Amino acid sequence: MRDTTATVEITGLSEDGRGIGHLEGRELIIDGALPGETVRFRYTSVRETRGQGVTEEVITPSSIRSAPRCPHVTICAGCTYQHINSEAQIEDKQARLARYLDQHNVAPLQWLPPLQSEVWHYRRRARLGVRYVDKKEKTLVGFHEKRNRYIAEIDSCSVLVPELSDLIGELKAVIDTLACRRTIPQVEASAGDGGRIAIIVRHLEDLPADDRDKLIAFAQKLQLELYLQSGGLETVKKAWPEATPERLSYTLPEYDLELLFHPLDFLQVNADLNRRMIDLALSLLAPTKDDRVLDLFCGLGNFTLPIARRAGYVVGVEGSEAMVSRGYENARHNNITNVEFHAHDLTKELVGAGWAQTGFTKILIDPPRSGALEIVKEIARFKADRIVYVSCNPETLARDAGQLVALGYKLISVGVMDMFPHTTHVESIALFEKEEG
Repeated sequence: MRDTTATVEITGLSEDGRGIGHLEGRELIIDGALPGETVRFRYTSVRETRGQGVTEEVITPSSIRSAPRCPHVTICAGCTYQHINSEAQIEDKQARLARYLDQHNVAPLQWLPPLQSEVWHYRRRARLGVRYVDKKEKTLVGFHEKRNRYIAEIDSCSVLVPELSDLIGELKAVIDTLACRRTIPQVEASAGDGGRIAIIVRHLEDLPADDRDKLIAFAQKLQLELYLQSGGLETVKKAWPEATPERLSYTLPEYDLELLFHPLDFLQVNADLNRRMIDLALSLLAPTKDDRVLDLFCGLGNFTLPIARRAGYVVGVEGSEAMVSRGYENARHNNITNVEFHAHDLTKELVGAGWAQTGFTKILIDPPRSGALEIVKEIARFKADRIVYVSCNPETLARDAGQLVALGYKLISVGVMDMFPHTTHVESIALFEKEEG
């Protein structure tokens, strides 16, 4: 690898937020560079047709360049878009979704305005890597460095909610005091409403009694809910406060709902954007008391229960029995009786699934990154007039949209939602309606 610098004009932007240029017959992927800029960069790798580098100096800055707010942005991989202003970030995400739709020959009748909220201190959950570094004689807590396996040395995080950002320094200090500090690889932290925080400390060896006492004292001091994890997810146990419900919660005031969740449960990490997304999804779905609605990949009821406030009846389906239990728990907690939940692997055939033998007027789909192709292929059996698809992967949304169009649905509208500002993650939402005839 050459240990030199060079100058290049940047003509494009990669999907991981790096600038693209060409020099000496090679395509170059440059950290910290933007389209329209001329930058001086340092090579980090060189191959015959491709090279990579890091920006050393921006000679001609782009109009979309923004000063990063986080002091750790050059090393931490948690955010890769902080050098791009918010308007350009969302435009880039919309352009990526449009490219994927075009690849599947699908075009919406209308583009929805981008859905946005606060762009700083929005994230209420994080999995933080932990590593004690003998040479530095201290513990690192944070996200990984860019393009390697090491933990970035950070003291705060500009996208975590303040109470989680402030926790980073506190965690480093307490882990430094533990005898088992070298065998703690991660801490998961979640913030519920009302300032409640839960942490799950993963430990690869049995905790000495003194270490356990120190962690409990730490949790007591900061009023955290402490869980310990010695192995797989089934080993997660609450250590403090004992004999209390293993739940945090968040509210959806517009629907008079409080949803309970375990710190291991999936939930949307951006609380305010989640509320706005639910409002948008329901405005597109437009449920009424005459509707029987199917909510696929329903999780703990994030969409199911708001829909139930307006629809006649809602059926939620999720692959996890634990989430089915959580759905019923949240329905009871909010005195909702016009719902039912079922566990079914939605990548498998629907043979024997009683809930799938009846029709639905409307459907909401909120799948994982892999999409919903298997269930989409069977969607016609439900005879729904309207489908709202919430996606965390524009590539699989476009693929599934092509399938829905082939089944006789029309893509009415689509738009991006900025669930993860300053990252390359693209959340989007689409409305499909059944073609007449």
